[in-house]
Amino acid sequence: MSFSWENVLIHPTDTLRDALEIINTESLRIALVTDNLGRLCGVVTDGDLRRGLLNNLSLNDEVSLVMNSNPVTADVSTPKDQLYLEMEKKGILSIPLIDAGKLVGLETLRGTIGRALYQNPVFIMAGGFGTRLKPLTDTCPKPMLHIGNKPILETVIRNFIKAGFVNFYISTHYMPEQIQAHFGDGSELGINISYVHEDQPLGTGGALGLLPKDLPEGLPLIMMNGDVLTKVDFQRLLDFHVENDADATMCVREYDYQIPYGVINGEGNKIISMVEKPIQRFFVNAGIYVVSPRVIASVPKNHHIDMPTLLEQHMHERSNVLMFPIHEYWLDIGRMDDFNRAQADIHSLGLD
Repeated sequence: MSFSWENVLIHPTDTLRDALEIINTESLRIALVTDNLGRLCGVVTDGDLRRGLLNNLSLNDEVSLVMNSNPVTADVSTPKDQLYLEMEKKGILSIPLIDAGKLVGLETLRGTIGRALYQNPVFIMAGGFGTRLKPLTDTCPKPMLHIGNKPILETVIRNFIKAGFVNFYISTHYMPEQIQAHFGDGSELGINISYVHEDQPLGTGGALGLLPKDLPEGLPLIMMNGDVLTKVDFQRLLDFHVENDADATMCVREYDYQIPYGVINGEGNKIISMVEKPIQRFFVNAGIYVVSPRVIASVPKNHHIDMPTLLEQHMHERSNVLMFPIHEYWLDIGRMDDFNRAQADIHSLGLD
């Protein structure tokens, strides 16, 4: 697949079919419409084409009927960090570059980040009922509740996109139509999204058994709950898992609990030590995992199992399940106070 912007050039009189072929063939997921003098007339995305077809246009109609004739552009001398901020602000994946009125290039979000693309699947659990967030979830699945200006699930997905991941699977159960209607096949975000549906809730690990058998061979999968906001470094997590040749890696958070009383230790009726209001520290499951193909293959279709139970089985088999402590921001949006905290945090985190 090519990353050359010259390969996505078309003319205003070319057809929707021509644009569709370019978008489906080239990796930039956009067509650039130019005139005979090399000036930019507009841009076309998959969403533009689908909206045109829904408005009864045919594939033989001219692309000028659906193109965005006023796209965001930038001067070719604009620094990459400014281009990145503009794309983030506008929620777009690329910006045409202009020099003396003519199109001379295309900068992409991935290009400004300067990171490699990962073919590893990302599997997001989005089927829960969100009972503790009622009445908000009476008419909306929890991952589709808005934090800031977009659904929780979109923030999660965009965070993975920034890290270079492009292949996504979403597990649904409760109100799946809302999730699929919003994200579609992922082309609007420049990624691939497929869905697996749980007819009955299968636990946090059971949906692994619904994944297709043609996942990229040999590649570990990142699995995450769809109601978690985090700034964890997914690339570092994946590198850790691969470098240690783990069967599975669980992200963990340190959790402190202060006992509100003085703790007395004794032998018989003799006090041997006293500790006033001691703090105990634990590692808790953060709801983010990396699992290798052998773990995925071990889950039968429509088999109910939670991830801790699944990982315990593999621990007993090979003792090769690791933990990855995360110190970055992390919030499980399970209760109303978590939801309210997320609304306050989102703008300062750079995740909105």
